[in-house]
Amino acid sequence: MACCNAVTGFKGTIVFPFRLTPGKAVFLAIFFRITAVLMIFSLIVSAHAGTLPPKDNPKIEYGYPDQSIFVASVNAQNRPESPMIRLAGVLMEKAGLDWYSVAYPARRLFWNLKNGTTDFSILVKASTLQGHCIFSRAPVYSTTLRVYFIGDKPPVLDGKDLAGKKILTILGYSYGGLLKYISDPANQIVNLVAPTHQSAFSMLERKRADYVLDYESAAGDILAEYPIKDIRSHPISQLDIYLVLSKAYPDAENLMRRLENIVESLDVRGILKGRGRNSK
Repeated sequence: MACCNAVTGFKGTIVFPFRLTPGKAVFLAIFFRITAVLMIFSLIVSAHAGTLPPKDNPKIEYGYPDQSIFVASVNAQNRPESPMIRLAGVLMEKAGLDWYSVAYPARRLFWNLKNGTTDFSILVKASTLQGHCIFSRAPVYSTTLRVYFIGDKPPVLDGKDLAGKKILTILGYSYGGLLKYISDPANQIVNLVAPTHQSAFSMLERKRADYVLDYESAAGDILAEYPIKDIRSHPISQLDIYLVLSKAYPDAENLMRRLENIVESLDVRGILKGRGRNSK
């Protein structure tokens, strides 16, 4: 007559429709315990190594800082849209990828790239992202931080020459770390913070300060539309911009190589100026 045996030893009981010897029952109980422990351990390791299954949503999130090195337009949701979105759009289209864009404060954007919430961006090569993201081998765009002034003023050739000066900076910029020097009381710099690029140059024209710190990529557009008589400038430093892809994205290395090959064929400056979406 057939009978059933059961194995216990963890939460619940497993019933087998065949006869088990005491030795086999002990063996199976130990086997199930070990298997359960190994499965839990595997999930923990995968989570820490960033090897959990890909996102359910196949779209790539392109994150960008809400403070742009360009004069950004404003969309229907009253959010800033940097011209870099145009470049991201061309890249995603030519790579055959679905995507969407979200603006974040810089600190939040960096955190999202670290944990994989945001997949892709176009940014400076920040040291805080080095272990978490893949950067393109070459910059895709470069701009210059310049000091702007009207007429004859004492020369400002680097950040240290700002000591003792009355200057204008733009809200939200760290100027590659230069803001720390500017904010140090020991350097006796009077810093007026303007809310926008345009307001900074308007204040300079009204002689509210002697110098404006701004990126050429933004200042060039402002001064082309609102020229200021006798305005001059000196370069202080260069800012390089790279493709940035979170390592949490599936097959990130191969995708970065594809994006690099695509961007090398593009007229990046033309795209950023809205002059087209095609190759060089």
